Amino acid sequence: MKLGCPKEIKPQEFRVGMTPNAAREAIAHGHDVVIEKGAGVGSGFPDSDYIDAGAVILDTAEEIFATADMIVKVKEPQAVERKMLREGQLLFTYLHLAPDPDQTHDLLASGCTAIAYETVTDPRGGLPLLAPMSEVAGKLAPQVGAWTLQKANGGRGVLMGGVPGVRPAHVVVIGGGVVGTHAARVAAGMGADVTVLDMSLPRLRYLDDNFRGEFKTSYASQGNTAELVAAADMVIGAVLIPGAAAPKLVSRAQLSTMKPGAAIVDVAIDQGGCFETSHATTHENPIYDVDGVMHYCVANMPGAVARTSTIALGNATMPFMLALADKGWKQACADDPHLLEGLNVHAGKLTYYAVGKALGLDVTSPQLLIK
Repeated sequence: MKLGCPKEIKPQEFRVGMTPNAAREAIAHGHDVVIEKGAGVGSGFPDSDYIDAGAVILDTAEEIFATADMIVKVKEPQAVERKMLREGQLLFTYLHLAPDPDQTHDLLASGCTAIAYETVTDPRGGLPLLAPMSEVAGKLAPQVGAWTLQKANGGRGVLMGGVPGVRPAHVVVIGGGVVGTHAARVAAGMGADVTVLDMSLPRLRYLDDNFRGEFKTSYASQGNTAELVAAADMVIGAVLIPGAAAPKLVSRAQLSTMKPGAAIVDVAIDQGGCFETSHATTHENPIYDVDGVMHYCVANMPGAVARTSTIALGNATMPFMLALADKGWKQACADDPHLLEGLNVHAGKLTYYAVGKALGLDVTSPQLLIK
């Protein structure tokens, strides 16, 4: 198989879909690898690293899409890229289709087979290709939230850890999964007073047992959520429903109860966001003000630490990428039901239920397509 990796073109996206190590592994398995010129520079991988690994450098994305059997990316294909996809081509990347009808319709029209990183599962029910970026985004969230809280950026002017005689910032994390746990630990490490909200009592017990003393936990009832959000200096949205649009957990009306200059960091913005007032921003212009509350809603937060993120993502995706290349998508998915969970689109058919429900589209069972 010929694997192609184009340069990411989403604004301020510096990650790359394939590391030189991943390219070397694919070539060792007997495959060809083509990389767009400069694709890895933002992550600290010059073209020479790929050449040393045995890959071929091509000048344009058009050449990559025209010649590769499988396209390996990081972010969802942009409109200009979707026009280059073709019938029978395999796309392996983050998709986040539920809040993006334009992308969904374009992928269906292209006839390609699209496997989404964010819906591949593991035997424990986890999301192994989303987890590395969730860890990065979770650790970044308090960092960017602290920046947003600075007065010069429109925030309350509150220091996360306070100083002797001055109380620390009150941080509320909605969601106790991978993102929420890492966000809570970093925020607590910065000295903030942190409370994690979740609706799963087993998860709250786990957090309480393993991180007792680092942060507090609370059940995410509507009353508790409203009370804590109103008292917070920073609220981090960290709720994920795999493949589906994120639930709206804080309404526009609730903003009026928040402190002027409070900060919202919506890590779920890739899936539409979990605040009613959220809309995607970029690293170039990351924050905006709604009713005096500062919103940080960058849709590719891990892109800010591109080298760490690229290596972490490459470690996670490489085994799946090699299985797809070695066996072809159909056999690889037949052999691994967890990889089959990643199938979102095939030959004009939508194959992921949560996306179909969110967009009102018919869904074909992926199991039928591999028989």
